[in-house]
Amino acid sequence: MQDYTLIIPTKNEELTIGEVLDETLKVVPKEKILIVDGNSKDKTKSIILSKNIKIVEEEGIGKGSALRSASKFVKSKYLIFMDADGSHDPKDIPKMLLLLEKSNADMVVGSRMLGGSDELHGTLLNFAKNIGSGLIQLAINYRFKVNLTDSENGFRAIKTDVFKNLDLKSTDFDIEQEMVLKCLKKDYKILEIPSHEYERKAGNSKLSLFRIGYKFIWRLIINLI
Repeated sequence: MQDYTLIIPTKNEELTIGEVLDETLKVVPKEKILIVDGNSKDKTKSIILSKNIKIVEEEGIGKGSALRSASKFVKSKYLIFMDADGSHDPKDIPKMLLLLEKSNADMVVGSRMLGGSDELHGTLLNFAKNIGSGLIQLAINYRFKVNLTDSENGFRAIKTDVFKNLDLKSTDFDIEQEMVLKCLKKDYKILEIPSHEYERKAGNSKLSLFRIGYKFIWRLIINLI
């Protein structure tokens, strides 16, 4: 049996977490799932507990803080990160693990550029996100002489010892970008698989371009040096 832990961060996801866990449990045993909850005020935690899934609580500072906090409870060989909004397909988890085990990769990222996305099109805001993400990706590829397509998707698998060796600082959504940048700076190998991003099943995204856009730029600058 593969030695891994699936970490799912939640914060007020009562509209999606039940269905997400039901789909995930079809491919991941419940003892391998760890939910890190950011002080939800709705029924998120009660839904998780009703399915006998392990949950740890975090202050709700942000996604980066949640992932870093959850990793402290993990002793498995691999970590997998997946969002709680239904945008990621749990069926891709075995593919990520297989590539991580059979290749010399240290991290495997699910690429929306290779697998398609229902979220990256349609609105002016999404268009702006696309442009920004594309420019950031070009800068990363140029600096580190790689050919990655998606540094910001939260759906990924990584060796636990590698994750803990990155000395991550982000407390917010820019943690995914920081993971990629620091892996490349430390000469860890990153591979990608096609992974489709589905439209959020319900509720609203907590990623605000206006609130944290500058963090992505700052994170890029300090790690390109």
